[in-house]
Amino acid sequence: MADTNKKQYIYLPETTPHLATILSFPSRASTFPALYNQTCTEIIDLAATIAHFEPVRLHVRPEDQDRAQELLTKRLSNTTTPTELEQSRITLIPAPTNHIWVRDTGPMYVRSAEDPTERHAIDFQFCEWGNSTGELLYNPSPDKKGALPDGSDWPMLDAERRRENAAFATRVLELEGAGVPRVISKVRLEGGGIEMDGEGTFMAMESSVTVSSRNAGLSRSEIETELSRLLGVSTFIWIPGREGLDITDYHIDAEARFIRGGVVVVGKPHQKCKKVFWDVYHEMRAILDEAVDACGRKLEVIDIQEPDPTLVQGDVPGEETDVAASYVNFYFTNGGLVVPAFGDVEMDRRALETLQGLVPEREVRQVAVNALPRTGGVLHWSSPRAGRGVV
Repeated sequence: MADTNKKQYIYLPETTPHLATILSFPSRASTFPALYNQTCTEIIDLAATIAHFEPVRLHVRPEDQDRAQELLTKRLSNTTTPTELEQSRITLIPAPTNHIWVRDTGPMYVRSAEDPTERHAIDFQFCEWGNSTGELLYNPSPDKKGALPDGSDWPMLDAERRRENAAFATRVLELEGAGVPRVISKVRLEGGGIEMDGEGTFMAMESSVTVSSRNAGLSRSEIETELSRLLGVSTFIWIPGREGLDITDYHIDAEARFIRGGVVVVGKPHQKCKKVFWDVYHEMRAILDEAVDACGRKLEVIDIQEPDPTLVQGDVPGEETDVAASYVNFYFTNGGLVVPAFGDVEMDRRALETLQGLVPEREVRQVAVNALPRTGGVLHWSSPRAGRGVV
């Protein structure tokens, strides 16, 4: 069986060309009423931006199809560039989807180590970020009471919706219809909680992987053995992180990313950020500054200053107290790089210039976001790839 065999797999670099991007349109249950409309708009804007570079598979609940299509038509009609290509590249796929964070809920595509032409998909058994169902996202709040047009309460992420989330990776593969084998991981984690260079080096926060909320009974050695098999990694860089600091227990992809082999970009907290974020940053820099990757290279580490959080933060009951405003949560497309813009004009400009300078061969585009960071994520969490390695 796929969940017990010893077959080896390889995770290709994120810069490898791939078939498509997977996105998810938010269900009402997966966000707050006051942020729902803007979240929908930002996901559609992200889809249209990515479609400039490659196909997009946008998963949408059947009852939300008309709304998604209306927003997409409006977005493409307002653009100043030709829309025919973008329109043809975006496919709305009816699916039982809730969270927009499909890098965490969906499959992670890899290749067989024996035959690199074979695609496989890892299912890390999404469990609501370590069963974090005490968060207001899952429970009644003042923002959700009587928020529907008929005066009824906003829908909750109840047990049935959570079952849909746990099964989403399987459903994506079924809908793809390409016969990609599903490999069930013995290790529970989320795609946004791990970062690889595709050359054998792995980075993660201990707080979102080697913790009992995901992997009770598994030692770090056992976790590393399984991840080595599934992802083809040999060098592990572990950063302590902070369990419980946010719903994800501090995912790495909002803090440190490989821009290419041997080069890591790190989000540097704004001066207005809490001390705990500076503590984690200094711990992370101390580890990365001494780290050597799987190829024997000492890492080059580059800071990218985060924006002023007060320019992003809102006042919706239950939204993230500390917004996920990180420029390193960017997304590689075929030939491009999509970068968030948060409304801090100076920091947005500096981040764009820095990242463009690091990838001069790519077209870099920015997508304005506000609702996404206020609900816990940005671009990378929203956008996994549907199979890398297109020839």
